[in-house]
Amino acid sequence: MDAPRDEPRWPASLALVACAALYVALPQRLVVGPPWLLPTLVVLPLVPLSTRRHRRPDDAPWVRRLSVALIATVTVANAGSLVLLVSRLLNSHVAQGRQLAFSAVSIWLTNVIIFGLWFWELDRGGPHRRAGTESRWPDIQFPQMENPSLAVAQWRPRFFDYLYTSFANGTSFAPADAMPLSGPAKALFAGESVISFVTIAIVAARAVNILN
Repeated sequence: MDAPRDEPRWPASLALVACAALYVALPQRLVVGPPWLLPTLVVLPLVPLSTRRHRRPDDAPWVRRLSVALIATVTVANAGSLVLLVSRLLNSHVAQGRQLAFSAVSIWLTNVIIFGLWFWELDRGGPHRRAGTESRWPDIQFPQMENPSLAVAQWRPRFFDYLYTSFANGTSFAPADAMPLSGPAKALFAGESVISFVTIAIVAARAVNILN
């Protein structure tokens, strides 16, 4: 039987598949490389990663490396799509405002999901380390950690908590309830805010102007 602290792998795998699906939905002109390349690079490695249902302290080192590589691949591809979209808006006459608005939403959603994955993989060394007994300093502080009376005994964050944190940060451009503590966490929070700001404030605003 799985230990209660073991971290289920399926939410992160599903999140990566969702990112690949959102990428496929983008117009060809906003895709970096062949349209099939990113989905292939994401889905195929999920097969060996899914051989074990949970992230555990005894995971082989390649599991963490492959997980980080997948997240990094989607991050680079999504950032490339945003650059292509901004470049198209600034350097050409664009009349397809509705399509641009949908593309901006797709890029923003991918941004939220992918940074949720980054937070999940970073905090306290990753889900496999959090499932162990070793005490590590948190990279992200959640309200339940500051006020244990607000949560069940031995509460710890799961993937959805990191995804919500990413959504709140990507919407408000600043931490909401969870606070970054370490340097890498602060860098990730800042990076997500910058990408979200560019997507919402520049791309979406231009698309709305075109629609009007």
